[in-house]
Amino acid sequence: MELPPVGLGTMGVDDPTVVREALAAGYRHLDTAQIYENETVVGAGLAASDVPRESVTVATKLWIDALRDDAVRPSTERSLDRLELDAVDLLYVHRPRGEYDPETTLPAVEAVRRAGLTAAVGLSNFDPDQLAVAHDHLDEIAAHQVEFHPYWGDERLLADAREHGYPIVAYSPLAGGEVLSDPVIREIADTRDTSPAAVSIAWVCSHDPVVTIPKASSPAHLRANLAAAELELSDAEIERIDGIEREVELFPE
Repeated sequence: MELPPVGLGTMGVDDPTVVREALAAGYRHLDTAQIYENETVVGAGLAASDVPRESVTVATKLWIDALRDDAVRPSTERSLDRLELDAVDLLYVHRPRGEYDPETTLPAVEAVRRAGLTAAVGLSNFDPDQLAVAHDHLDEIAAHQVEFHPYWGDERLLADAREHGYPIVAYSPLAGGEVLSDPVIREIADTRDTSPAAVSIAWVCSHDPVVTIPKASSPAHLRANLAAAELELSDAEIERIDGIEREVELFPE
């Protein structure tokens, strides 16, 4: 699945105006989830926008209480009702927990795709072993959404994405704001006359095949995050960030 380098993560977004302004600024990938409890907000913002629906990739995620085989389709339909859409472009299994069973959940999600309720099926927060099993039960993994930032990432997940030709969708690219005070990232930002946030997003996007979905609410931050994809770090700058000896996982299993 082809996705723009920077999309809009909407966890915590509760105002449709943010979504409408993001689309006006140039965003073409909106990411929500059932557990965010804001699919209605995202749908309203999309409906209020002048951007054609077919130009926007809309993604949502099935929560762990909606993964039983007989729950997948009705839960998806409820998400579509909240989004006021006939179909989403990308439907994720949010976490392989709760009612998740690869032998029954994944075929049920594939059935939703074949029924036209989503164009593609993605996974989120799977570890390498869980990914290996998922490949046996899905026609194709369209995207894998995981936590990825200068303090956290799994090279094995990148390797699988490269091998099978799908993008990694990186959430929390700023490590919950932790990178903004990092001395290495701040020094690079000062040298480049830009912000630490831009440097972190650029670092994330420098990893093939990674795209990212930072959350932002203000018009200034929306524009800044989108523009960060245009910042090209040097190999030396990327290596300096790679060498930061700190591990922070915001959303462990």
